[in-house]
Amino acid sequence: MAKVTEKLLLEKGSPRATKLEQIKTLNLSKLTLKLEDLPVPLLSRLSSLERWDLSGNRLEEFPRRLELPALRHLDLSDNQVEDVTSLEALGGLEELKLEDNLYITVSDNHKLMVLLPRLRMYNGKDVTSSANHLRFVYSANLRTRIVAVWEKHFRLPDPVTAEKLSALSEDFVTAACQRVRFGPSSVSDFTKWRVAIMAQEYLMSLTEPTKGPEIQDSPEPKGTQVVPVTPIQRKRLPSERISLTPRKKLRNSDLPESPAEGGPRESSRKAQMLTERTSPRKKSQPPPNLTPVRGAATPRRAAKARPIREEEVEGIKQKKKKEEGLQKEDVMSSFKSCGNTQPVSLKPLHVLQCHSKQDSREDFSTQLWACAFQPQTETGSGGRLAATCGGDSLCVIDCETGMVMKKYKVSGEEFFSLAWSTVLMTRGGGRSSSAQPCSVLAAGGKRGLVKLIHPRNNVAFGEFRASRKSLSVLRFNHRQGNFLFTGSYDNKIVMWDIGGVDSQYNYKVIQLLVLEVSSPPLHLCLPPSSPSQLLTACEDGLYFYKTQLETKSSNKSRSKEMEIAFPVYEKEDKGSRLSHRGRTRLPRGRHRGL
Repeated sequence: MAKVTEKLLLEKGSPRATKLEQIKTLNLSKLTLKLEDLPVPLLSRLSSLERWDLSGNRLEEFPRRLELPALRHLDLSDNQVEDVTSLEALGGLEELKLEDNLYITVSDNHKLMVLLPRLRMYNGKDVTSSANHLRFVYSANLRTRIVAVWEKHFRLPDPVTAEKLSALSEDFVTAACQRVRFGPSSVSDFTKWRVAIMAQEYLMSLTEPTKGPEIQDSPEPKGTQVVPVTPIQRKRLPSERISLTPRKKLRNSDLPESPAEGGPRESSRKAQMLTERTSPRKKSQPPPNLTPVRGAATPRRAAKARPIREEEVEGIKQKKKKEEGLQKEDVMSSFKSCGNTQPVSLKPLHVLQCHSKQDSREDFSTQLWACAFQPQTETGSGGRLAATCGGDSLCVIDCETGMVMKKYKVSGEEFFSLAWSTVLMTRGGGRSSSAQPCSVLAAGGKRGLVKLIHPRNNVAFGEFRASRKSLSVLRFNHRQGNFLFTGSYDNKIVMWDIGGVDSQYNYKVIQLLVLEVSSPPLHLCLPPSSPSQLLTACEDGLYFYKTQLETKSSNKSRSKEMEIAFPVYEKEDKGSRLSHRGRTRLPRGRHRGL
């Protein structure tokens, strides 16, 4: 992997120069560069750089805090860019290329036109007209709606303190994101992002009556991280922290629009308001005094020390054993002290009613069948979104803000189960090296169909029939994300290979294995250490299967390896099976097959 150094920059730059400050054009394309390969202090010396080609690399974002005042043309095509707000520091950029970045959405394109006030050429097209519309007309409409939300539901505290203002800011931003509805659903991500920033700026402008309510067109960086307000923009109260929401990770949200204003979530607005999550930053402690003392032992002197005798070695071993014994005693005493403490108390943060008929707050008959968090990826993303299914809809929820980001509906369907996984998305053309991990969501229910959804790009890209009867449970293999297990009410568990997907969302599904069960499966579990084994909880017991594929055998059907029976308490009926809400507790018995 090529690392960016001063020597490399001088070789790739033009005109030929001996100083980085003299380079005007730089070509760093097709060097498989990642974000960590671009040192900000070194690149900041390119003060005269006007054109920069970074195409054909592996950049997930542009280096933040990298200011290049002379840069006018930037090529980031054929990368892995996910976060466009990292380009905000390039205020003078006029031409930008972001083609062949799979994760760039329509909302991201809109964000760029607001973040870059001088942008006029985007992917080879003149966007001056549409950019000005977003910067002025669109923003003016959003501002009108934001002011209406404030005047109807909020007012400044008396007296104004940093703590009260921080809590009010979080409540106001959350309410504005929920209530302001404007523009097409395809750019709802951009609208919520813009509303969050403008609502925060409007609230802060109210603390400066001499300047009046001013909303800036250049938004602050997105995200849920705590961002201090700089004195250049407005006065800052002591210990003030403002949280910007929502984060772009709702690029993950791929489903249709959340319920309109006045839906069931409005009734629980107070329960959805975020508590204050900020705290004063600790001042860094001064480093200890490292001044050498005269007469102190130096490493060179220590190397000349006399050899250690056997008696001293034994003494050291005894001392080490004694220390280990003391550590064990400390651990045991801590366990005992933990046992005497009060249990942890958990408090609900959000209360949502996002599954109801026609978004009616009076409907309590729609059942919620399944909920699953988006798994963590290798880059550390994920875990913030949760998907729920019930009735004819499937929702993706931002757990930090308590907002339903998208809602996907299928008329006549009743979803019973869902599952997250990660597959590879390719750009096409047979270039396997260009494949990137892609988070997908599978859901199924009464109709026996599995829906495949890409939440990030807001696309339900396919479906396939898994059974002629209703599906009861879905589960992906955690070691091989393209292997999907579906359990259905025809007493079968089927193992599928959904493969990967290309940039045009072409995919192929193959049936690999059919497992015969004696009753409808209710839950599937793959042991972490043995993903080729499967445990299934059915209405009449717990069964164990081997799912390892056999290349020589053409028989795809397979029966159970063993049935696992659990004893019940003696006071219960020993000779009968006791049913409780569709699940069965088995009588005393041996572990069959062991």
